[in-house]
Parts: sequence; C-alpha cells; structure tokens
Amino acid sequence: MNMPPKPTEWHVGIVGYGEVGRILAEDLRAQGVSVSACDLKLGTPEEAALIAHAARHRVGLTDSHAALARSADLVISSVTASQTVTVARACAPGVQARAFFLDMNSASPGAKCEAAACIDRAGGRYVEGAVMTSVLPYRSGVPLLLGGPHAAALLAPLKALGFAPSVADIRLGIASATKMCRSVMIKGLEAMVIESLTAARHYGVEDAVLASLQETFPGIDWEAQASYFFQRVVQHGRRRSEEMYEVAKTVREARLDPFSAWGTAERQAWMADLADAGVFGERADPRFGRFGHWSQAADRILAHRPLLTKEPA
Repeated sequence: MNMPPKPTEWHVGIVGYGEVGRILAEDLRAQGVSVSACDLKLGTPEEAALIAHAARHRVGLTDSHAALARSADLVISSVTASQTVTVARACAPGVQARAFFLDMNSASPGAKCEAAACIDRAGGRYVEGAVMTSVLPYRSGVPLLLGGPHAAALLAPLKALGFAPSVADIRLGIASATKMCRSVMIKGLEAMVIESLTAARHYGVEDAVLASLQETFPGIDWEAQASYFFQRVVQHGRRRSEEMYEVAKTVREARLDPFSAWGTAERQAWMADLADAGVFGERADPRFGRFGHWSQAADRILAHRPLLTKEPA
C-alpha cells in the first residue's frame, strides 16, 4: 500500500460513530481530511442521527467493517470496551498492508494484545491508544498515550492530524494498563460519590457529609463535583460500566482480586439500567448540566428503590 506522504491527504476510517467518533470526524473534516465511518446502529431505527450528522460533515457511511478498512490509510476504533477484539477481527480482512489501526478503546492489556494479533496477521500496523481524560473539552486534542512497536511511526502523523499523542512504550499493553489503573480511581470515585450521597440523602445527612468532605479535601467543590459525577454516569453509565469490567480484567491479569473495580462496574451498570428505564429524565439547570443537581438524581434513585433492590435479610 502506498500511503499519501501528508497525513492530511490520508483517508481515515472511524469505527464507532458515537459521541467520540463524531467529534473526531468533525475535527478531521475541518482540516479537509477524507473520512468514512462505520457503526452497528446503521440499518437500525437509531441510524437517523448518524446519517444526519454524516451528511452535515460530508462523512461517508458504510455498514461493513472490512469495506471501511479496505479504503483507509488509518482506521480508528472507538467503540465500547466489549467490542474491542470483535472490531479488530471484523476489520482485519480489509486492512491494507502497512495501514495503521489506532485502537482508542478502553480495554484491558490482554484484549489489546488479542486485537493487535488480528491486525498484524492481516499486514496492518496496530497501535494502542489510551485516552487519558474526558474527550470534552479537548476534542481530538485529548491526551493520548500510544503503545506498541508501531507507536513511534504514528506519532508525527497523528500530531499533523490535530491529535495530542505521546508514546508510552513499544510494548503492547503498557498504555492500556496506565489508563485502566487510573480508571480504578476515577470511575471508582464516581461510584463512591453516587453511593455515599444517595444513602446520605436517605438519612438526611447529606449536608454534614458534604461539609466533612469539604474540610478533608478543601480543593474540591464537592457540590459541583458530585453533580458532574451523577451527570456523567447517568449519561454514559453503560460505556463506563463496560470499561470497568475491562479494568477488572486488567487487575485480574495482575493476579489481584478486582474488588473495587468490579463493584464500580456493577454500580455504573446499575445506573445505566436506571437511565435506560427513564428514571432520571432530563434537567435544564444550567449550573449542573442537563441532568440537574445531584440531589435530583439521588431522589429519583430513592423513589425507585422498591423496584430495584431486595431489602437485606
């Protein structure tokens, strides 16, 4: 495969046309980069929003992973964690020799190595990418750790395309391990805040709990932080839970029991189930995002307890 010398002349294929995929597509198209995308929602009743966005930004759509890879100089995989290996397998038959495959999914080191084997056997160049914080407000400039034997070769092209990468290690799994171990803390804190403040709300002690947290950690605005945590988990709990199950795998791969990671995954999934059931609705309080103050979400959780959990014996 003869790749164009300038990365801005590459054709980029994006697998996963959700929030992150659409942001990447917008930023690449703003530079005039040719982009196509593939998503499992194409061909389903949920495809309308994807088609409308693609039309606005002149992004080509296909329902075939292999066809997408066949035309791409760079494939970016940005799907839910559980689909990491599945996407690599689906793309592999179409991956062109020497084409890059950037895996930005939040998956365990073991899953990354398995995905890499699929792409490498097909003659492509697999690079793991670990997104180290929320994509917004950074967009395509979000800090990105690269890993694997082809990471250095992709570093400059990604910078030319507007990304903010750095090479973590030539060994596969190191970048992913960094991301996963960070998530034990970050996603775990989300789950703990939701559990702590919802229970505190039940007992009527939330003001005392927040005051104590503020005294212990004065650098954090706990009211605003709690509302942000509730909002993010209500909005993205399913994706977060899948990531945390991968985090649990990462901890197990280190031969440790993932007590915290597994509990966080379960809490995130539980919140996602509530959101899917319409428990939270949408809020318009501009101070705390569209889901409102954390206490509003906590009250809705408490109101639905009889439908969700069994009382302890």
